[in-house]
Amino acid sequence: MSSITPIRDPKNDHLITPENSALILIDYQPLQVNSVRSMDHEQLVKNIVTVTKLAKGFNLPIILTTVNVESGINKPTVKHLKEILPDVQEIDRTTVNSWEDKEFQEAVKSLGKKKLVICALWTEVCLCFPALDLLKEGYEVYTIVDAIGGTSTIAHEVALRRMEQAGVQLSSVTQFGCELQRDWNRLETKQVFFDNLMENGSFFVETLRW
Repeated sequence: MSSITPIRDPKNDHLITPENSALILIDYQPLQVNSVRSMDHEQLVKNIVTVTKLAKGFNLPIILTTVNVESGINKPTVKHLKEILPDVQEIDRTTVNSWEDKEFQEAVKSLGKKKLVICALWTEVCLCFPALDLLKEGYEVYTIVDAIGGTSTIAHEVALRRMEQAGVQLSSVTQFGCELQRDWNRLETKQVFFDNLMENGSFFVETLRW
């Protein structure tokens, strides 16, 4: 077995690490999930739950925001997410763009993280607008394309193109997990990685059958 490679500076690494990143979840509410047309609803929820469990397992800070709950127009975060984030207080707002909400801005700034992984419903609105603003504020912004959704396939894809052209970096559930783990000798998180990606039905499960 080869010797263990020293871990690169996790705060200044150009890739995502638990020390330099945070996860932002926006509007994973029943109405928004049910209105997604770019992917299967069950798989969408399954994927965002996996992303959130990975973030928790690797100790990333998590911000959770909703829209129009206090006004009575909308319902809170879907129970699948709330069950694994019982201690994360939802930031409820009325603005379409989260970045235009003062409480949300303060929460993001207080994280002190350079890299922000942002997932939201819908892709073309509640993800795209704050992602573009965060870039302007100097953050490095990422999104996980198989854990977000739009009101149509074309709306989702065009929003991804707009964000990518502006500088948002696209990732996937499996890539997110691998980028956090990075080395199988990091035993303290290896089980978190395997448990969540196997549970999600990733390619690792299929590979084991060959």
